[in-house]
Amino acid sequence: MTASLGRPVAAHLDTTTVREDFPILRRLAHGHRLVYLDSAATSQKPRQVLDALRSYYENSNANVHRGVYLLAEEATELYEAARVRVARFIGASSAEEVIFTRNATEAINLVAYTWGQETIGSGDTIAVSALEHHSNFVPWQVLAANRSAQVDVVDLTSEGTLDLDCLDRMLMEKRVRLVAIAGISNVMGTINPLSDIVDLAHGHGAMVLVDAAQMAPHMTMDVRRLDADFVAFTGHKMLAPMGIGVLWAREQLLQSMPPFLFGGEMIRRVTERETTWNDLPWKFEAGTPNVEGAIGLASAIDYLEQIGMKQIRAHEKALVAYALHRLADIPGASILGPRDPALRGGVIAFTVGDIHPHDLASILDRRHGVCIRAGHHCAQPLHERLGLSASARASFYLYNDFEDVDVLCDAIQTAKAVMG
Repeated sequence: MTASLGRPVAAHLDTTTVREDFPILRRLAHGHRLVYLDSAATSQKPRQVLDALRSYYENSNANVHRGVYLLAEEATELYEAARVRVARFIGASSAEEVIFTRNATEAINLVAYTWGQETIGSGDTIAVSALEHHSNFVPWQVLAANRSAQVDVVDLTSEGTLDLDCLDRMLMEKRVRLVAIAGISNVMGTINPLSDIVDLAHGHGAMVLVDAAQMAPHMTMDVRRLDADFVAFTGHKMLAPMGIGVLWAREQLLQSMPPFLFGGEMIRRVTERETTWNDLPWKFEAGTPNVEGAIGLASAIDYLEQIGMKQIRAHEKALVAYALHRLADIPGASILGPRDPALRGGVIAFTVGDIHPHDLASILDRRHGVCIRAGHHCAQPLHERLGLSASARASFYLYNDFEDVDVLCDAIQTAKAVMG
């Protein structure tokens, strides 16, 4: 169904009602309605999450696990209940498979500095895709340098999708121990065929780590069905506070890995001569944890599931389809990544003629209240392959609507006129 002006009619989400839950979206930006199109960097937070954080600090603030008084018991119950909530959200077999970290970056580094240091050796290969965020690129470069191994990059097709033939050849010709792959590219928007990648890798004896930072907020995830070995994601891109992330791995694998950080919480017993480690998941959670972040993440998951992950995905797919159509009509605009909305998440990176992306983003902000990202998006190797130093990026979420797309495209036209 299409509106008279060519704008699709939203059939998946009532964005007017959704936007009412986000206090920040009521404010103005340089006198204009705030059009927030940078959720791939961080999402805005609904009042339900803000209320959960406020309630914790006002009613149950205490350190967790060892206190025997009321507040400590309440805080511990809330923290561990959040772990159970996350496990259910991602389809984990048990809450013990859910390790709380600061973000996806820390989760990936945890794997590199534990499993990686004990597994990767001289002559081994770590396969990464050309699409990867630095968080899923740099740790493997450092690990490879330390272990006399190498990092090889899986090529892309001309459409911006992963070249599975290239991966297959790499797996056959080299001793690949790990394939590190993003679920969705934070630049191209490409949705990688994870099931095919996992099957290929496991068929050659390689492990798979999925960076799901751009995937978990937007699509249904089932880690058991996916069958990857490690999955990392972050809370702040899915309506939760900053400073909380998750590493998932099968319990048996986590049991075999040494701790990452050392100190309080992650110990069972300390003597002057030796220390023994705590049980899972606390073996990997040294020090005072981000209790409020876990509570906020649980609240964010409640909010997302109340709306429905399938509905969120369908809504974003419709937004992306409309945005691809509108952007393609702008002379000089060049879109990065697949043109098929079914092959991409809610991210569109683009360039506009000779206008530098930073100049474009500044004009969009000051003249129209439009928030987009400009730069290399922590993906310099990808931009180098594309022959670009930077790109502009608009990213959508459940609180965006078709009017936001129209404002974006009209603002780009203004920027073109300003820049001559």
